[in-house]
Amino acid sequence: MTNKVPTNIITGFLGVGKTTSILNLLKNKPDNEHWAVLVNEFGEIGIDGALLTDQGAMIKEVPGGCMCCTAGVPMSVGINALLRQKPDRLLIEPTGLGHPKQVVATLTSEQYQPYVDLKATLGLVDPRNLSIEKYTSNQNFNDQLDSADVIIGTKVDLVHSEDIDAFNDWVTEQSPPKVFSKLIHHGEIPLEVLDIERVHGSASFNLESHHHDHAEQEPQFELAPGEAFVRKENKGQGYFSCGWLFGAEHKFDFDQLFSMLSALTAERVKAVINTDQGCYAFNVANQVVSVHEISLDGFESRLEVIDSQLMPWDDLEQVLLSLCGLKEK
Repeated sequence: MTNKVPTNIITGFLGVGKTTSILNLLKNKPDNEHWAVLVNEFGEIGIDGALLTDQGAMIKEVPGGCMCCTAGVPMSVGINALLRQKPDRLLIEPTGLGHPKQVVATLTSEQYQPYVDLKATLGLVDPRNLSIEKYTSNQNFNDQLDSADVIIGTKVDLVHSEDIDAFNDWVTEQSPPKVFSKLIHHGEIPLEVLDIERVHGSASFNLESHHHDHAEQEPQFELAPGEAFVRKENKGQGYFSCGWLFGAEHKFDFDQLFSMLSALTAERVKAVINTDQGCYAFNVANQVVSVHEISLDGFESRLEVIDSQLMPWDDLEQVLLSLCGLKEK
């Protein structure tokens, strides 16, 4: 008899702290357990997989959009590959612009019922966003929260008392009620939350059609021999992304890169970069740059920018090329 793998979907809008929370869960998991993570990113250049790999988890990526589009073959291939590794737990991180309801439908289908024990879906939300019309009017933002059994308020160290009140009021108003809610600092989700049971049928499955453009299905993370960098763009659901992959031999000027990222007005930036001071992960949300050193020597540098406005990608590319000593092609 096959043992079902406990599985959680961890959803939330752009910049809410999904990857940070998963990193903390991996750090705090039991030492004798092996966990797997399926990551979906809106951009075409995978960043989260590189960050999570540094924690020793089994990782599969489905880059290039929302899992609603990729819930067919790409997602199934990723899940199947991870399940073959017989993990003790599977975490699924849909893109911040994704439709978690479709992921739930896939994981509860006959194909996966013998293998997956789908636990509660965790919906992460920055309490500040509950009072901003840009978010509350966004269908994906609402879908993610509607589909969640558990609501986690993140970045509590950055919010004001009125934001906490807005979060508590929102949770109280939910019908059907959420199973559990909690405010957390620095992505510190308690491990026991993962074992909360899913409420069957608690979320609406009204999946609306949407348009979403993917880059060509060429190898996502490979540079051709002799190629210094590659650029990939994506658009859909009112957002644009552009990502770059640079050969590991090209080192960026750390100080200049930090200054550039601090000045960038994009809504979301993630990067794993080889710099003249070592390999670092950069995370930019609400124009706040956070940095931490990681041990991925020899790994390609990669950077992804997402914004609701089409940005001057060519100009940004020239800045990046200058920061790593490359000339324009």
